[in-house]
Amino acid sequence: MSDDDLWDSIDRIQDRLASAQPPRPPQEALLLRMLKLSEEVGEVAEAVIGATGQNPRKGVSHTWDDVQSELCDVIITAAVALRTLTPEAHEVFATHLARVTDRSLEP
Repeated sequence: MSDDDLWDSIDRIQDRLASAQPPRPPQEALLLRMLKLSEEVGEVAEAVIGATGQNPRKGVSHTWDDVQSELCDVIITAAVALRTLTPEAHEVFATHLARVTDRSLEP
């Protein structure tokens, strides 16, 4: 999948979510989209706990493939949230990633 395909998919997901939601003031819709990130991160934590068997009541209830899937959901949800915030999500992300990459790779 190319970078353009990825952001086209994010645009389509964001459009679908926006059309499927009940009418809300724009600020409320934006805040709810941001809160979805917390839910998805919680699912990552649940999957890690399940993959490591840390809950004695449940034992090993997830796999590391489940963790990978949940991490992908976090990335998608974050991209959709960014797209909800700005139609220039692709450019905003690319610029930020370049800054973080440069900073992270400095000696």
